[in-house]
Amino acid sequence: MTAQPPPSPPALPARRLGRSPVFVTELSFGGGPIGNLFTPVSDDDARAAIDAAWDGGIRTFDTAPHYGLGLSERRLGAALAHRPRAEYVVSTKVGRLLEPASGTGRDPEGFAVPASYVRRWDFSADGVRRSLEASLERLGLDRVDIALIHDADAHGEQALREAYPALERLRAAGTVRAIGAGMNQTAMLTRFVTDTDVDVVLAAGRYTLLDRSAAEVLLPAARRRGVSVIAAGVFNSGVLAAPVPGATYDYQAAPDSLIRRARLLEQACGRFGVPLRAAAARFPLTDPAVASVLIGARSATEITDAIALRGLDIPAALWGALAAGER
Repeated sequence: MTAQPPPSPPALPARRLGRSPVFVTELSFGGGPIGNLFTPVSDDDARAAIDAAWDGGIRTFDTAPHYGLGLSERRLGAALAHRPRAEYVVSTKVGRLLEPASGTGRDPEGFAVPASYVRRWDFSADGVRRSLEASLERLGLDRVDIALIHDADAHGEQALREAYPALERLRAAGTVRAIGAGMNQTAMLTRFVTDTDVDVVLAAGRYTLLDRSAAEVLLPAARRRGVSVIAAGVFNSGVLAAPVPGATYDYQAAPDSLIRRARLLEQACGRFGVPLRAAAARFPLTDPAVASVLIGARSATEITDAIALRGLDIPAALWGALAAGER
C-alpha cells in the first residue's frame, strides 16, 4: 500500500480578495526577513519559519524579487515545494528586474546578501512579463496567485499606463488570479483603487495603532469599490512590538514622542490584559476592507508568537479605549 502524506493542519480563517477567486488567510507570512533583511538568516531558520507558519494555519505567503535579490523567492519556493499547491496562495511583485552584476561587496539596499545582481526599475508591459517569468523560475512554480505592482512611488504614471494593463491581461488569461499594488503610502494606492480594476492593495505601515492615515481615504474607497486591503508593517517596523529606547519607526530611529505614544498605547492594552503587539497585529482586521495582516518573520519563534497572539481574546472595548487615547 502506498503511504499517504499526513493531512495538512487546519488553515486559519480566510477572506476573499475583492471579486477574485483568491482567498487569503487572515494572517499572512511576509517574506522580506527571510531574504536576509538587515541581518543574515540561515537556510534552516528560513525553512523553519515557513514550516511553522504552515503548521500554525497560515496559507498565504508574500515575497518579491527585491527581497534579498531573489533569495526570499528561492527559499519560499523550496519550502513549499512538497505542499499541496491548491492549499496555499503565493503573492509576488513586479517593478524591479534583477540583472547579473560583476561587482563585489554587499547589497546596498538593506539585505545581507552579496551584490550579485542589480535592481533595475521597469514598469513596462515587457518588464512585468519578464519579472513574473523570473519569479516563477526562482519559486519553482508554474503560477503565482497574486501579482502586485511594487513601490511605484516615482513611477506612478508608467505603472498605471503600462504595468497595470499588463497585469489585467495576465489576469484575464488566468496566468495570475488576483492583481494589485503594494506601497508604503496611501495616495497612489487610492488611485489604483479608484481608477483601475485591481483586486487588492497592500498598504505597509499606513493602518496601524500609530498611523491611521489609510482610514482617511484609502479604506473608504476600497470598501466602496469592493477592493481588499492587505495590511503590512503593523508594528511600524518595531516600535509597536517593543516601545523601548532605540526602537524603530518605519525603519528609522523612532523619535521620543512616538515612543511615548506607543507606551501609552501599551498601558491601555495592559489594563485589558492584552499585549501591545497582539493589539497592533489585530487592529487592521477591525476594518471590513482588510482581508489579511501580513507579518514578516525570520524564525519559527517569531511567526509562532504571531499565531499565538492572534488566538488571544481581545475585548471590543479595547479598541474604543485606544481610539480615545489617540485623541
